Amino acid sequence: MIPVSVLVVAKAPVPGLAKTRLAADLGDDAAADIAAAALLDTLDAVAASGVAARVVALTGNLDDAQRCGEIRSRLEDFVVLEQRGTDFADRLANAHADTAEATGGLPVLQIGMDTPQVSPELIGRCAQALAANDAVLGMARDGGWWVLGVTDAAMAECLRGVPMSVPDTGNQTLTALRHKGVDVELVGELADVDTIDDIDTVRRDCRSDSRFRRITETVAR
Repeated sequence: MIPVSVLVVAKAPVPGLAKTRLAADLGDDAAADIAAAALLDTLDAVAASGVAARVVALTGNLDDAQRCGEIRSRLEDFVVLEQRGTDFADRLANAHADTAEATGGLPVLQIGMDTPQVSPELIGRCAQALAANDAVLGMARDGGWWVLGVTDAAMAECLRGVPMSVPDTGNQTLTALRHKGVDVELVGELADVDTIDDIDTVRRDCRSDSRFRRITETVAR
């Protein structure tokens, strides 16, 4: 058991609110169903990883979400916290602090729900890297990042000053951490799913029985 808590920052996949850039091409229901599939695949991978604690920081109304019953059932294996904050950067920093408090101060390895290709083995490798460093960071191909791990939740406070969803969010995050004197280990880059053009790249890296692969093969060939 790796002494790390994995935190999934997630948004309820509600049609009209989830994956709006995908929805512009595929429609609200299809985009939300893809988001739900990606979330469930991510939760499965985290649940199967050998870490000490598993947490989801959630925003949105699950009652209105696609696959709400399946998601609620899967969340029974997680500590579920409500996101709080005025913007996404605040919510991320607060989620790290809340997760550390809920798990007795364990190091926090945070991912989102846009990389359904993650495996238990990959999560485990990132957790092991975090156990040997102050922090780990995995860049996303769009310029952001897909994973951030910190041994002390206070390290994530620097996120409040980092612009999110801009082309250099990843580099700005790395700079902010290093500016605070944090030793950062870079882990492998992944593609995440934001637009219809991302689907094929991510799908190729998903396991053959993944929900994301199945649903996108029917609506986004």
